[in-house]
Amino acid sequence: MTDNVCESVKGDLCTSAKEGENLVRELTGTMGRKVIVAVTTLNQWALDFEGNLNRILQSIQEAKEMGALYRTGPELEICGYSCEDHFYEPDTCLHSWQVLVELLKSPTCKDMLIDVGMPVQHRNVLYNCRVSFLNKKILLIRPKMMLCEDGNYREARWFSPWTKERQTEEYYLPRMITAITNQTTVPIGDAVIATKDTCIGYEICEELWNPQSRHIPLSLDGVEIIANGSGSYMELRKAYVTVDLVKSATFKSGGAYLFSNLRGCDGQRIYFNGCSCVAVNGEIVSRGLQFALHDVEVVTATIDLEDIRSYRTQRRSRTHLAASNKPFPRITVDFALSDDDDVYLLTSPPMKWEYLTPEEEIELGPACWLWDYLRRSGQGGFFLPLSGGVDSTSTACIVFSMCTQICDAIQKGESQVLYDVRKILCQSDYTPSDPMELCNRLLVTCYMATENSSTETKQRASQLASEIGSYHFPIVIDSAVSAVLGIFTAATGLVPKFRSKGGCPRQNLALQNIQARLRMVLSYLFAQLMLWVRGRPGGLLVLGSSNVDEALRGYMTKYDCSSADINPIGGISKNDLKMFLQYAKNRFFLPSLSEILQAPPTAELEPLTDGQITQTDEQDMGMTYAELSEFGRLRKTHHCGPYTMLHKLSHAWSDKCTPQEVAEKVKHFFRCYAINRHKMTVLTPSYHAETYSPDDNRYDHRPFLYRVHWPWQFKAIDDAVAKMTKDKRDSTSDRPAEPNKLTTSASTSNINSHFMRLNRKGVLI
Repeated sequence: MTDNVCESVKGDLCTSAKEGENLVRELTGTMGRKVIVAVTTLNQWALDFEGNLNRILQSIQEAKEMGALYRTGPELEICGYSCEDHFYEPDTCLHSWQVLVELLKSPTCKDMLIDVGMPVQHRNVLYNCRVSFLNKKILLIRPKMMLCEDGNYREARWFSPWTKERQTEEYYLPRMITAITNQTTVPIGDAVIATKDTCIGYEICEELWNPQSRHIPLSLDGVEIIANGSGSYMELRKAYVTVDLVKSATFKSGGAYLFSNLRGCDGQRIYFNGCSCVAVNGEIVSRGLQFALHDVEVVTATIDLEDIRSYRTQRRSRTHLAASNKPFPRITVDFALSDDDDVYLLTSPPMKWEYLTPEEEIELGPACWLWDYLRRSGQGGFFLPLSGGVDSTSTACIVFSMCTQICDAIQKGESQVLYDVRKILCQSDYTPSDPMELCNRLLVTCYMATENSSTETKQRASQLASEIGSYHFPIVIDSAVSAVLGIFTAATGLVPKFRSKGGCPRQNLALQNIQARLRMVLSYLFAQLMLWVRGRPGGLLVLGSSNVDEALRGYMTKYDCSSADINPIGGISKNDLKMFLQYAKNRFFLPSLSEILQAPPTAELEPLTDGQITQTDEQDMGMTYAELSEFGRLRKTHHCGPYTMLHKLSHAWSDKCTPQEVAEKVKHFFRCYAINRHKMTVLTPSYHAETYSPDDNRYDHRPFLYRVHWPWQFKAIDDAVAKMTKDKRDSTSDRPAEPNKLTTSASTSNINSHFMRLNRKGVLI
């Protein structure tokens, strides 16, 4: 009997223990401690609504598979950031709403809180917005409150900032949205979203950089997760800036900061920087890559909300401020980001951010930019005039880096990269075996010699080509030069001479320029026909290789071979290019780079003396490349005129120059700058890498790279035409047909005649 009592008590104790364990699980589950959030890096393309939609959906699917219940993305991800003056067009907003319709309808988006970036027009004002939605309901439209106006940004040209702090208004939704959500209006403005377990607020790009960042008042109001959709572009040595800002945003105030950035070339000179990341309480806990070839990258972080709350309550001065903080409007949603059984989730630990060196940034950034341009332009590869000097060699090495990254990505299973390679080469069964083999298919290099070219540069170009595998051949262009000069002599009876042979400076310069310009003409001839020669369809993009310092000084011939389709080194200084080649020599095992680096830069446009080069770039320019970099930074980055530049350089160069010598150098630079400024209006579109690189001076701010088939836009046209035709047919079927007096044969004939007369006078067209 005693044994039975013991067994009974033992059973009761076991039952009580199980019930207690269940009770603990239930209590801890309702607290909702841990959440999984996803930040997204997307390689979007301005106006490619179809491609952008697919990439957004892929990111949402990947985030869901990683267990995230909240996904945020980059700035203006639906339409692409660089639409520029296309933001004036109603079509851009219309197609953005159409993409949002597809997202709302997609089963991929079910049971996940999502926000996307798109333009929204409210009361005839265009805003750069985040649109948050959940299960076919739009929760909030949050407009950007601080616009970016420096560097390559001109946001106020198209958008206005939302200036009504902590206020919302009713936004009347398009009928296509209402048909799905059954909502007529939604809040638009400066508000936050309150879930059952936490609170989410927003910053958009520049709001993080601004001195009065919104994350401070948001965190003081108890917002625990702040999402920032950004379009931040790459500049050399600047990756740490964003990381420091993201970390500091949560160091003072606590909380989780979700930074989602664009990556890639979306139709402009800039390359968006990637580096999406998550910071918690001043530490980076998750991050994405800076450079990569794949279009979609999703990284997640597991955050313990109680860590945020504990961090904040320990900072007493912060809590005193928070107690008197003016609250934000809250949009309450019946949804939780945490799971009832999250006790087994591991919180993401802090991590160290490893920054790339400038040499690595030059290796990877321009190469990724070239890849985006190549695969989206529909061309079959690149043509590069290879002179054997530092600049064209750097361009060739960047293309080789692109080929290396492509092969690495394919080996890692990136199916999109393999698809793009096969599409470019028009070979459905092709798989690259190594970078040299791929480089032979994608890059054609040509040494264009004249009687003024040296044997050494020809040999260096040939050796480099053999090391990277490019399809290389030399040509001699003296006959073309002689033919052009023959035309001049026949017309004028005069024969121009080089300076060394008794000619004046004008004759000397003209004779140099004709060589350079004929190289440009021949570059385009070979670029258009070399794939025909090799039995492949399509043409090649001509690559320029003028560095940022030469562009700033104007040390180039207008419409010479620096005039190309695109230029991957146009924003990089000569000194940085030399450092890159020193790095590339070991990185890619290219021994020829040692001799190229030791040779003095020269254009080789003047006659040789006893077979030796007498003309050097720095002697021609009247300044060194190191001095040029200083002039460039002071002029553009520090906004120095000649007077201020003199004062700054007099101190900086006091150990090597007298003030008079500094003055002469400064005056010489500004004279050359003024004389050659016109060349910047036709500068080849270049990869942006330096703050002092010359801007292209186009007034019409639109991308220079388009998706030529415009599939989304043209489909919308076809649908509209079909609807118009149907409506007209329906309306005419209900009444007797009447003759249209304006379209009788006589009237039509008269109208056509009138149009033709106007056309001949140049009035109509």
